[in-house]
Amino acid sequence: MIRSFIAATLALGTALTASPASALDKIKVAIGGKGLGESEVSEAGQIKGIFAKHGIELEIFYTAGSGETQQAVIAGSADLGVATGLLGAIGAYAKGAPLRIIGASFTGDSNLFWYVRADSPLKEPKDAAGKTVAYSTNGSSAHNVVLQMQKYLDVALKPTATGTGPATLTQVMSNQIDVGWSGAPFGVAQVEKGDIRVLWRASDVPALANQTSRVILANANFLTSKKDLVQRYMDAYRETTDWIYQSPDGAAAYAAWAEVPVAIAKRTLDDFVTYKAANPDKVSDLEGAVAAAVDFKYIPAPLSAEQMKDLVQIPPRR
Repeated sequence: MIRSFIAATLALGTALTASPASALDKIKVAIGGKGLGESEVSEAGQIKGIFAKHGIELEIFYTAGSGETQQAVIAGSADLGVATGLLGAIGAYAKGAPLRIIGASFTGDSNLFWYVRADSPLKEPKDAAGKTVAYSTNGSSAHNVVLQMQKYLDVALKPTATGTGPATLTQVMSNQIDVGWSGAPFGVAQVEKGDIRVLWRASDVPALANQTSRVILANANFLTSKKDLVQRYMDAYRETTDWIYQSPDGAAAYAAWAEVPVAIAKRTLDDFVTYKAANPDKVSDLEGAVAAAVDFKYIPAPLSAEQMKDLVQIPPRR
């Protein structure tokens, strides 16, 4: 009798607590550049059910670039921000902004490229001296590439913020901008059709070839109060990245997200957005990025070792 009462009481307690325990934890995620580069991971993982498996439901919204994404994280309108420029993050942190880096988003910048119309007289990067050269938003990785290329070539460019990849293509094709920017897979089809020509890739700049360019940000208050949830997000992010590159379904999922043919998606994953580049586990050459942030006046002086450790707090791979 007593045992039956205890069993019934435990069953009632389980029933009363089952619903809250099974509810998914929500995370608001801002992502720069719908259809570009590695920014598909969160949405693809949500559709596949990987984030739900880790007890997470994502509320995803896309921005015009990493500058907007970063501001959403700082303001708290997003808990996390994906594909945000590392130099912009360093600059904001140095000014006291409540953000921390919880993962690398892209390293080597092989997916970003600059292009001209097929009939443009510009044939090589140095020909862009004195010409308008596009980037997305201030503080973005594309902005950093233009500044780094200008320094590398030792020529004066005219860096110009043009917004998203589609908006930039329109400006190039209508002769409003001399040199456009894009992030694969967007623009790859136009390259293959011969409508545009690639003038350079970001990875052509030696300083950027092995440096992390974009990162995953967390609002500092969210990170402090939700460490386990941030850990689970990164667990799911890593699992999704592995699935995209290691499963036969990965390229098809990427193609569906980017709204491109599967053949373009496969070329993008093989040649532009490689598995090595999309590895979120390490921010590479942070010291070089900090030096560039000083050089390009994002910050007045280098971050200390303690500040760099505080800025980058990547949950371990489990």
